[in-house]
Amino acid sequence: MTVPAIAVTAGLGIALAQGALAASFAVSGQQFKVSASSLEGEGFAQYGSIDVNAREELIPVAVTAIKEAKLHSLCQSVVTTLPVVGDISLNLTAGKKAPVEASNLFVDATQLSGDAVFSNIEIGRDASTLDKGPAEAVGMQDLFAQQADTVSITDLQQTAWATNAGTFKLSGLSMNISKGKKECF
Repeated sequence: MTVPAIAVTAGLGIALAQGALAASFAVSGQQFKVSASSLEGEGFAQYGSIDVNAREELIPVAVTAIKEAKLHSLCQSVVTTLPVVGDISLNLTAGKKAPVEASNLFVDATQLSGDAVFSNIEIGRDASTLDKGPAEAVGMQDLFAQQADTVSITDLQQTAWATNAGTFKLSGLSMNISKGKKECF
């Protein structure tokens, strides 16, 4: 019984050391939604990976990594259901007048949609050889990946487990908590 547990733990340790696991922290048990009217990015990479929650459960994700990103009309929401109280929504908005700016942005997502345009895209590249996104944006050898010089997405909608950024400048930041289910999309 303990042999499989030790093997899984050792495998997770190796994967973390090799950068195969996406988020650098234990993700919560809740996904959140993010939308933006537009995203403009330089240095784009995307590859599959695994997040780990506090219970050490593995969660498959698609990592989208961008060296420099600008987002217009950003919305982020998460809904928590509490006993007796019911649904509580946390909503964050920014970038209505001046764009939200992020460097070395990593999003561990399970869903992404919008209208996208890529420049100089490479689809099917080995994830361990990525070199257009942030320096840390590499996946495991032999796994599928794609990268591009630039990315432009309008009407962005994504569901994610985690977001990391070197810097994250939120102009016009507004956050509120309300009763009920109020999501970005």
